[in-house]
Amino acid sequence: MSWQTHLKGNSLTWLLESDNPGVRYLALRDLCDLPPDSPELHAAHAAAHAQGPIAAVLAEMQPDGYWAEPGPGYLPKYFSTVWSLVLLAQLGASLEIDTRIAQAVGYYLERGLTHSGQITASGAPSGTADCLQGNLCWALTELGCADPRLEAAFDWMARTVTGEGIASQNEKNAPVRYYAGKCGPLFACGANDKQPCAWGAAKVMLALARCPAQWRTPQVERATQQGVDFLFSADLTTAGWPSPYAPKPSGNWWKFGFPVFYVTDLLQVAESLTALGYGQDPRLADTLQLILDKQDSDGRWPLEYDYAGKTWVDFGEKKKPSPWVTLRALKVLKMAEIKTRQ
Repeated sequence: MSWQTHLKGNSLTWLLESDNPGVRYLALRDLCDLPPDSPELHAAHAAAHAQGPIAAVLAEMQPDGYWAEPGPGYLPKYFSTVWSLVLLAQLGASLEIDTRIAQAVGYYLERGLTHSGQITASGAPSGTADCLQGNLCWALTELGCADPRLEAAFDWMARTVTGEGIASQNEKNAPVRYYAGKCGPLFACGANDKQPCAWGAAKVMLALARCPAQWRTPQVERATQQGVDFLFSADLTTAGWPSPYAPKPSGNWWKFGFPVFYVTDLLQVAESLTALGYGQDPRLADTLQLILDKQDSDGRWPLEYDYAGKTWVDFGEKKKPSPWVTLRALKVLKMAEIKTRQ
């Protein structure tokens, strides 16, 4: 495992010896190259659902399949259905292990996905946004959803990047058009003064990397390439994408956290690009070095951004070594298989 030679300590053993079953499962799944049918992996997966954060989140689910409030599930942040599903996906949950997850996914598809493919905060097509679309396309797929309705969500998401077949937001009578929030191609967002939003781009690209092969149309491929080009259009380490309402990019880009909702960090940009096969791209090298530089003397990464008290589970103390952030960082480094910098 050449990627481990860049670590200052044996953080993988730390994760595998964790008393948190979710941490141990994700370390086995993402870092240890166990085959999918490994009995050890299956046992760890079952244990992660039986106790720990996955179990805690599922215990809060209402019998009908939603969290906090019925409906499309965007509010209240960050306890509602949208955020609970995204959190469960980041924890490694699977609908094949627990039928409650399948019920929640079915509930959400009925209320948060329109017939045209928009994943929506309001229940109407106009309630769509790149960050929401990307988060849920990724999360639902990661949870094991293969519902045919989700194909429309990937199709809409790809077309919003390329602009193919989507009318402008001013064409009010057009059957498929942009809206005030999701207002144009290439991640244009009304909340970002109609300029491309890199937070949304990171989510969309992470989802496109997870797009099932049978849904990977030429349109999806074009959207993926345009998204990669957009992310690499700036020096990643400076987060130099459009930030029209501030004189400089958000400081949150450099704060690695867990979980990751719509606020995005550079680690998630690296997650999306390595998942798409760009781990050896020279344009990613400085970002990989930035990630490495954040480890402590034991090869562990601190929690720098969190949602303590704002969602169902807390994930450690800020500024302290975090197994969850360390998992994220090690997965990126493993996927990149970075070489020794000269």
